[in-house]
Amino acid sequence: MNFMRAAADIIGKMPKLSEANEDLIKQAYDYAAKVHATQTRYSGEPYMAHLAEVAYKIADMGLGPRTVAAALLHDSIEDTEATAEDIKDRFGEEILYIVEGVTKLSSVRYYGKDRHNESLRKLFVATSQDIRVLIIKLNDRLHNMETLGHVPAEKQLRIARETLEIYVPVAHRLGMGKLRKELEDLAFFYVYPDEHKRVKKLLEQRAGKSGEILERERKSLQKRLAEAKLLDFHTSYRVKGLYSLYHKLMRKDWDINAVYDLMAMRVVVPTMEDCYRTLGIIHDLWRPLPGRMKDYIAFPKPNGYQSIHTTVTSNHGTIMEIQIRTRQMHQEAEFGVASHLMYKEQVIPQANSTTTGGRFANLIPSLFRPFSKRAVPEEIVDVKIPDHKEKIPQWISQIGDMYTKDEMSSQFMADMRQDFFMNRIFVFTPNGDVVDLPLGATPIDFAYAIHSEIGNHISGARVNRKFVQLETALKNGDIVEIETKESAKPSKKWLDMTKTSLARRHIRSELGLPAIGK
Repeated sequence: MNFMRAAADIIGKMPKLSEANEDLIKQAYDYAAKVHATQTRYSGEPYMAHLAEVAYKIADMGLGPRTVAAALLHDSIEDTEATAEDIKDRFGEEILYIVEGVTKLSSVRYYGKDRHNESLRKLFVATSQDIRVLIIKLNDRLHNMETLGHVPAEKQLRIARETLEIYVPVAHRLGMGKLRKELEDLAFFYVYPDEHKRVKKLLEQRAGKSGEILERERKSLQKRLAEAKLLDFHTSYRVKGLYSLYHKLMRKDWDINAVYDLMAMRVVVPTMEDCYRTLGIIHDLWRPLPGRMKDYIAFPKPNGYQSIHTTVTSNHGTIMEIQIRTRQMHQEAEFGVASHLMYKEQVIPQANSTTTGGRFANLIPSLFRPFSKRAVPEEIVDVKIPDHKEKIPQWISQIGDMYTKDEMSSQFMADMRQDFFMNRIFVFTPNGDVVDLPLGATPIDFAYAIHSEIGNHISGARVNRKFVQLETALKNGDIVEIETKESAKPSKKWLDMTKTSLARRHIRSELGLPAIGK
């Protein structure tokens, strides 16, 4: 392949831009092409083709012109004679800040057993300064995976495994479903080649004509929705991704007939009311499978995902999963935290602007859009947004603040598995604030998630208005009330009663115990 997107292709993926913003992207494109002019990739393509593709993906996600410009420039400082001062003078302080964040991630090389752990820690710490750093890095990795076939064979497995171990879980926790699926399917081919062949063969045997089948069923559904006067809707369909199918097959003893979401259809409608109305129409048209309806609108997943899922058998005997969601829910399901940054950067700041907070005030993502309030940790309570820093998901903020380069990377990874990559629950304060916690978390974890002083002085807890023991495991949807006393203090027993590293760190600090790993 010898194709390179032009600046016009990138601009064409964005909503109509001001002349200044168009010029910004063109200037970033031309500058990147100039400083990378002599560089090529393993494929023989100009290195600029990679930068243009990453920027195109960023634009396609709906992010603003400064993020797109930073994507074009993200390798300039590391790989060329370009300097930070030159980028600052040409493109401004904000773009430089994003570029430097990505550069810091790329410039670190780790070897041995802690390589992945340390890379993941660096990823989070850098991202805790600006979420756009992570979004660019994820798309950079996606394009690298798309072109991995050109990389020497001895490097392919390492890069693909790193993708599965680091980038896929992060994309999942950020709710970036589309990017996660693309990454894991690309990596699956290299990391588990035999399993990939087996799954692909099973899928072809079971769903070889799935496109024809799903198109027929879609037409039936469209007809029924139109008859019900539900005219403003969009339908699509897909066959389950290979990596996702692989994991489900392992749970089903490799019986593909036991996989009910092999084929899926999606209906996107304007309002939440339309979602439930559509569900009724579908169940009237096709027979629902008992126990297969999940309402993630009323009870969103911890990463913010919302949709209604139901599994049906069509009149032709086709078993399908149907997903029903609004346009906003669909956007957030596809792009996660990035959806909250879409098309926001409409004003070009002065290169050396020092305005605090203002220019980032409209770039505040929240993983829990359905909720008007959120419980936040002490680190971001009543804190003015500084230069180059947005409010970002709570869990990333915690990681960025909690871990330093001196910490043992093995302990960091243990905390990650416990806190962020295991199954999650969400519980509520009496005021309706949502708190995202790992499965098995207790009222103590909840209290420290609100504020360390609440945790340090917890004297009792009520769950759903009933007093419970502090070691009680919380469940999805619980309403938790914390009672405090000035005289109440943590005890060593609390360390065995908590699930989050945040709580354990505060407890150890209050008891005067050394941090784990020191």
